[in-house]
Amino acid sequence: MRMRIRTAVSTLTLVGTALFAPGVGLATSTDAFAVTKLTQAQATAMFSAAGITWSSSGGCSNRNVSTCTSFDQLNQATAQGAVTLKHASGCAINITGGTETGHASGTYSHWNGYKLDYSKNTCLNNYVHNSFSYIGLRGDGYPQWQAASGNIYADEGTHWDALYYSCGC
Repeated sequence: MRMRIRTAVSTLTLVGTALFAPGVGLATSTDAFAVTKLTQAQATAMFSAAGITWSSSGGCSNRNVSTCTSFDQLNQATAQGAVTLKHASGCAINITGGTETGHASGTYSHWNGYKLDYSKNTCLNNYVHNSFSYIGLRGDGYPQWQAASGNIYADEGTHWDALYYSCGC
């Protein structure tokens, strides 16, 4: 009898968890579009653990100063995308732009936590060119490559502008 009750409770717990987990089961329209936002400390801890560096021309992390490199309000999937890129490519990754003001606006913008800028280097350049599909020029004329995950890397001349729809490369 105890075994049946334990099995029934376990089953109900699993079903309940699946039904009400964000983005799964009976999600409401607001749940379906919810993203997890990180603090500066959470993002830098993730990046440090993965061996990812960051820098800013202003030597700061204030979200409201354009010369800073901020990760405040960065989407967790964006941070995970950077970590995935680091592990998949084996390249040095240095972030030069995050959620700070001064970037182009829009839904999938730096400010809204969907984008990171990376310093260019031979390893990263080769990885993007050889691992992703060239998809043509962006509206502003910069060439773009798309990963199988849907994420897009634009070569903005001095750096890579990476747009993360998901946590994959």
